Amino acid sequence: MDEAGRGAVIGPMVVAGVMVREEDLPRLVEFGVRDSKKLTPAGRVRILERVLSLAVRTAVLEFHPAQIDRAVGVGRRLRGLILLEAEGFPGVKSELTPNVAYVDSPDPNSERFGRLVSSKVPKDVIIVSENRADETIPVVAAASILAKVRRDGAIRALRSMYGDIGSGYPSDPKTRAFLRNWVRTRGGLPRIARKSWSTSRRILSET
Repeated sequence: MDEAGRGAVIGPMVVAGVMVREEDLPRLVEFGVRDSKKLTPAGRVRILERVLSLAVRTAVLEFHPAQIDRAVGVGRRLRGLILLEAEGFPGVKSELTPNVAYVDSPDPNSERFGRLVSSKVPKDVIIVSENRADETIPVVAAASILAKVRRDGAIRALRSMYGDIGSGYPSDPKTRAFLRNWVRTRGGLPRIARKSWSTSRRILSET
């Protein structure tokens, strides 16, 4: 299980899981599965098609900006996101029902995150929590690809409604320009923005 869009200021955070049989794990490497950030958008879609043909089951949850803002609040973003993901992973797990679940830990203390997730799932599920698991565990990388493709689709849908919002990340000049223009012309942030993000608060204070 992994996520996409954790740090974005616009759009959802997507948590995804991919379940495969243990004997099929080597095939993920054959497919070219790796961390989604190291693949082009077209490469992610192409590889995901092969992953879906192999997977026993997949599951996806989307957390939208209002949900994220409620969980995060002001001044405790990282901890709020960690708790939100810990709630999301069991939701994905319940749809997949694996014997062993590998999770990419957003908490620098991966063992602590593993314990948090374990406390929310049945005791017969083994949770393996690692930092940067999408770089070292192929089935987590497969989940990262699914999450990224789903978030990319969500951003395309938002772009069709709102115009050029960029990637949705604070580092993107197009995203910041979109937010500034929206606040300047409409007096507040759009509902697709995470209002608890420092980028949002800064833009509000500037205009």
